[in-house]
Amino acid sequence: MDISIHSSFLPHTDPDASLAFYRDTLGFEVRKDVGYNGMRWITVGPADQPGTSIVLYPPNASPGVTEDEQRTIAEMMAKGTFAMMLLATADLDAAFKRIQASGAEIVEEPTEQPYGVRDCAVRDPAGNLLRVQQRC
Repeated sequence: MDISIHSSFLPHTDPDASLAFYRDTLGFEVRKDVGYNGMRWITVGPADQPGTSIVLYPPNASPGVTEDEQRTIAEMMAKGTFAMMLLATADLDAAFKRIQASGAEIVEEPTEQPYGVRDCAVRDPAGNLLRVQQRC
């Protein structure tokens, strides 16, 4: 079986702030920026990995989500517990300095973890937790 990861979805609360973070801070290319009914879906990804993307989406656009659930999602996003993604880089220290210089919320500086990796943790403008791992 030949299955690959094509896209992952992360919610955004401010499309312009998310676009700036993923494009300007992380260096991802913008693949699509689609508006519909006053909302935006922005697809970004590493330039050297055209088959892998992150879709930044408005969480209130999810069909079937009640107003109570929307409030819960907003609360979880604000705490950084709704969505998470693990990224990897060849130079964790340089990536961390760039992310830190952008003013992003730092959760954990580069650390040797007891489970055998060196990584850091930050939050994107919507509160999504991003762990950035040193690529082996």
